[in-house]
Amino acid sequence: MAEKKTKRYLEMQMEELREAHAENIAQNPTVKKINPNHNAKNAAIAEMYNDAAEYEADLKGFEDELFLVNKHSFKDIATEMHKAFPKEEDRDFLAELNTIVELGWTDLVEVQKTHPQEQLDLLKATDFTEMIEVFNAKFPEYTGDFEAEARVFLEQRWERLINIKKEHIKQELYEINTSGLKAKYVKSVYRKYHGLV
Repeated sequence: MAEKKTKRYLEMQMEELREAHAENIAQNPTVKKINPNHNAKNAAIAEMYNDAAEYEADLKGFEDELFLVNKHSFKDIATEMHKAFPKEEDRDFLAELNTIVELGWTDLVEVQKTHPQEQLDLLKATDFTEMIEVFNAKFPEYTGDFEAEARVFLEQRWERLINIKKEHIKQELYEINTSGLKAKYVKSVYRKYHGLV
């Protein structure tokens, strides 16, 4: 009998604890988990990796863009870039691609003097999505492959951007190493500090 009373007494205490806990949650619903990595020391270390992390994000974006340039048909590149990067609303991929091809063709016409001026004039007057068809219709005697040449200009541009970002990352990691910390350690602190792990 005493055992049943003790058991009942413990059950009542447990119910009171649950009710009290429920009241605390109802009164303070915004109880957040405290990240143990948020302290001044980790903040200072994470700050060292901010530029490198930004360069890494840019590098990833450029690699994704290059993948789209290589994967899709010439006229669909701009559309696929808009689909793949919807957050970049202010970026006009069509104008950007058109400019890259125009600048490359300008080099062929004005610097290397291997192509006639009328080809460049046609490119400037034509929309990027129609470039291949219009060029092939206007210059059927052209012995080269216009699409392949234009695609080379696009690939070279993104490869240069990728190489530049890789150099920036190397420089940032070198600066971290010269500060006396290992870059891998700083990166892991950065990821923990920002909750990326």
